[in-house]
Amino acid sequence: MSLSWLKRKHLRIGLGPQRVMVSGGKAVELAQSDDWRAGIAALPDILKNHKAREASVVLADQFVRYALLPWSESVKTREQWLAIAKHRFSALHGAIAANWDVKVTETSPMGPRLACAVDRELIADIAVKFVGAGVNLVSVQPFLVAAFNRMRHQVGNGSCWIVVEEPGRLTLALIQRGAWVAIRSRRADERWRMVLPEILERESAFLGLDQPCTRVIVCAQGEFDTTIHDTWRAHAMSYRELALAWE
Repeated sequence: MSLSWLKRKHLRIGLGPQRVMVSGGKAVELAQSDDWRAGIAALPDILKNHKAREASVVLADQFVRYALLPWSESVKTREQWLAIAKHRFSALHGAIAANWDVKVTETSPMGPRLACAVDRELIADIAVKFVGAGVNLVSVQPFLVAAFNRMRHQVGNGSCWIVVEEPGRLTLALIQRGAWVAIRSRRADERWRMVLPEILERESAFLGLDQPCTRVIVCAQGEFDTTIHDTWRAHAMSYRELALAWE
């Protein structure tokens, strides 16, 4: 519980390829695009209209690349983990990875490290727009990271799939006994709700799981019927609410 006579205005913005979501307001619809520049261009008007003193941005997973780095006792410092992450992205994606800003965070004290990479130009352009509007940029987070921080208590030390829906794609993260095991992204069409069991079965086979994980947390853009597949223990969460919720 906190007690304060004054509460600073804090704006939360969810930046996606087709819309920009704004806490306490309507989403700003964008032209159909996989690029982030249209969303960045919309920021000055959003910041001007809401007159916030400070704000946070959540980036759609479509703008983020993820990698899990196995925990190693021999890696001692943040700089070492960062060097490993940069090497991993370079090996996976080639020379373009040199243009990415890379961050690494722990998932548990002796668990895998989660590496996230974002176009350096994207981060720089966001910062320019906030400076121009005179608004303090408190944080920029990938959606998956922001969402997990808000559902951490639900996951606990258990096992589950986290399924994030964004236009035309799904991000799938597997957690087993509280430890991150895998993150994968794949294209998806409007039928994904009906075929999600098959998608997860294929992912489980690819990972060589001994036992299937039947607990699923779905972060959907719209409604998701948790009873549609009776072999699951499913829970649905709103993408918008997760993107714009308070820390």
